[in-house]
Amino acid sequence: MIPVALSPGCCQLPDETPGVIARLRRGFGPVEETHFMTSMTIPASDAIEVHDAGVLAWASDLLDRAGDPRVMQQEVVAAVARNARWRGDECLNLLAPEAPMSPVVRQLLSAEVGQRAAEGHVGPANRWFAGTQYIDEIEALCIELLKRVTGARYADHRLVASMIGNMAVYAALTQPGDAIMSVTQPFGGHSSNRTDGPAGIRGLRIHDVPMDPVELTVDLEAFAAAARAIHPVVVALGASMTLFPFPVAEMAGIVAEWGGKIFFDGAHQFGLIAGGQFQDPLAEGAAVLTGSAGKTFSGPQSGIIVWNDPALTVPLTDAIFPTLAATHQVNRVAALAAAAAEFLAFGRDYMAQIVVNAQALAAALQERGVPMLAAHKGFTRTHQAIADVRAFGGGEAVGFRLAEANIITNKNLIPGDRPEDWDRPGGLRIGTTEVTRWGMKEPEMARIADLIADLLHGRRSPESTRQEAIALRRAFPELQYCFG
Repeated sequence: MIPVALSPGCCQLPDETPGVIARLRRGFGPVEETHFMTSMTIPASDAIEVHDAGVLAWASDLLDRAGDPRVMQQEVVAAVARNARWRGDECLNLLAPEAPMSPVVRQLLSAEVGQRAAEGHVGPANRWFAGTQYIDEIEALCIELLKRVTGARYADHRLVASMIGNMAVYAALTQPGDAIMSVTQPFGGHSSNRTDGPAGIRGLRIHDVPMDPVELTVDLEAFAAAARAIHPVVVALGASMTLFPFPVAEMAGIVAEWGGKIFFDGAHQFGLIAGGQFQDPLAEGAAVLTGSAGKTFSGPQSGIIVWNDPALTVPLTDAIFPTLAATHQVNRVAALAAAAAEFLAFGRDYMAQIVVNAQALAAALQERGVPMLAAHKGFTRTHQAIADVRAFGGGEAVGFRLAEANIITNKNLIPGDRPEDWDRPGGLRIGTTEVTRWGMKEPEMARIADLIADLLHGRRSPESTRQEAIALRRAFPELQYCFG
């Protein structure tokens, strides 16, 4: 048993406090008076638990002391409110996978239709249930809006997470034992296309796409040699650290020699693609494009999949329903449709400013002594900038230090790291989607760079930096690039 003493409203914990709970109270900003226990005992156990034992023990103790289920519910609501106040109103959120939704999109997430079941494809003859005529309207509008935004011939909206879209692609285009190629994590590759994600679950033989560690793009000559030796059925171009376009057309031409296909996992780039600020993978030869609605696209967190080849329609949609999605949260579909409509109106300008801001922030950090990847080629052509923070203690330590100052980023593997270094990588990923939607532009990127650099170089404390970060965030109270 591990005794832990906590004082309400206090941000200090004993050093032996395990895991995340210590970081929550010490390193992630001020913690208000809550029902944190004044003493807590964490049971030692031989049970296997993937979650942090300290945080679960805190929650269990809180529920025990609440007693009444009504009070338990109030504690949940209070936790949500604390997060909204801190992350929503007081932080400079620079997480690349996040974007603030417009008021209309957020409102639709709590719509009445979210209580309704809608298994099947659009149309009364395709449903398991009667009474879905208005749900058909919502879903049809979403499909057609996604097609207009992307220029694709086909779109599907039923993926409650973008990783499920990747699973659908592998289910539709591969068989267990097939060879595929994908990008490794130190070069930005995502687990969904590696052994620990859907590709691995599908039982695929996964080979690495050769990458250039300086240019941070595919080594096309090495790829051609490797691919012609392996004959991958699918080449997955998916990257959660994404700075520059891939040579999709050239790669598609190579794999076409044996009937292989390019799958573009555009989780991060989907909004940039839809906004005309990044390459168009389908136009360049990719067979299918998946994306996240909740990243640069700035809709509800969920998945999108689009394609042009009618021969893929049945295998892809069969993989989606009934295999991977049944009732697919029609409130989310309505919110996604509304976000797509906003994108038709504002997406091009919004995405252009995101890229400009990412380039400006990266250049400002480099000038202030924070090494940035790809400085020789303009740093980035996306919403991301990647810092090499090994000299400052590594990505995890820097991420926690910045979070103390209400600047939210994330640790990230970079070239030179090993995949197993994921918990202590050398890089820091910085995104500009959220601050851009709040209306910040290049002058604010310079101010953010000042805050980050001064903190990392020890010229300012987290406390003083925090107050300036809060002031900067509160200076931009109105979301931009959406209907009023």
